[in-house]
Amino acid sequence: MIIKILGSAAGGGFPQWNCNGPQSAKVRAGAAGYKARLQSSLAVSHDGENWVLFNASPDIRQQINETPELQPKASGPKRNSPIKAVVVTNADVDHIIGLVGLREGQPFSIYGSDLVLETLKANSVFNVCNPEIVPRFDLPFDKPIALKGAGADLGVTVEAFPVPGKVALFLEKGSADGNYGSRDGDTIGLKITDAKTGKAFFYIPGCAEIDQPLADRIRGADLIFFDGTLFEDDEMIKQGLLNKTGKRMGHISLSGPDGSIEAFRELDVKRRIYVHINNSNPILDENSEARRVVEAAGWEVGFDGMEVRL
Repeated sequence: MIIKILGSAAGGGFPQWNCNGPQSAKVRAGAAGYKARLQSSLAVSHDGENWVLFNASPDIRQQINETPELQPKASGPKRNSPIKAVVVTNADVDHIIGLVGLREGQPFSIYGSDLVLETLKANSVFNVCNPEIVPRFDLPFDKPIALKGAGADLGVTVEAFPVPGKVALFLEKGSADGNYGSRDGDTIGLKITDAKTGKAFFYIPGCAEIDQPLADRIRGADLIFFDGTLFEDDEMIKQGLLNKTGKRMGHISLSGPDGSIEAFRELDVKRRIYVHINNSNPILDENSEARRVVEAAGWEVGFDGMEVRL
């Protein structure tokens, strides 16, 4: 199974278009130790020919242009694509808006939780991907689903499960208890398995906390791509970028006693890679103390174009 990171940044990318924060300014200036990053997405294939996208970011066109494996086959018909399916993990704009960029009558399948599919159905703009050509399929929890697209069996199974999270920002309904309308299915994690070899990995780009059910599920995994949004819960407030904590946005921090580094310490996950990294996160500076901390804890910082094979 081939796994490629198409985008390793959180929503807005790195640098974000309107951000003059310290790190966005440095990457624009070409400072040593900084790499520009597109918005969060993975591509997976069991054979190198048929591909599944996991989340469709607003940067999808650029990601395809920078990834030869996802481009039309030169020996194929005038219109063709190796992209046969898209699986979305929540209804955040940075994970669904790329579907609009995949219009043009090209057959592929869309998979998501019932709540995500309800969001797509409620907004008619997503009908540019005509459901008669681009069918949508619900991902039930805790049931491996063999992915199919454009008439092909893709050789990959996906098992969806709810993870602690938050409803998409544009769907928030303010409430006194701070729940913001979250329900099981607003944010999901995925176990992705090569149907032939049985090798599997986890993809969880958004997660508010590692509760006991999630810890039990991922314990002993060979590989995980995990939410790396913020290093510290209040870093965006400290940097003057946004008056919100990571917890308010539905993202666990990397550091601290309740952070992901500590939560994973006893889970025996063999390879751990951070993705969905916000422009405020100091691990984007390859020479920072934060970067040394995560690497010393056994984590890798994902980057655009990174390829992993299982």
